[in-house]
Amino acid sequence: MAIELTDANFSELVLKSDKPVLVDFWAEWCGPCRMVGPVVEELSKDFEGIAVVGKVDVDSNPNISMEYGIRNIPTLLIFKNGQIVDKQVGAVPKNVLADKIQAQI
Repeated sequence: MAIELTDANFSELVLKSDKPVLVDFWAEWCGPCRMVGPVVEELSKDFEGIAVVGKVDVDSNPNISMEYGIRNIPTLLIFKNGQIVDKQVGAVPKNVLADKIQAQI
């Protein structure tokens, strides 16, 4: 299951991770986010132990959303060694996101 990321735990779980991290910035009211949600959950199972998969609710965590300039959702960022290495804005098929994660392993 995807980890719930917050302003409070983001640094510890994402920036200090020794594995690649996929972060889904989303909101409850966002239609495309609801389409990407199940895909993100599947990826969390597919990459369990290999990569970290988490979700940030932009309404509940405005600080981290502002820090990364999230203006459109869903926005999916991939971090490696605390740095953004890839970005996807908008809903895409599962294989697109899986390939982006795989490229960082």
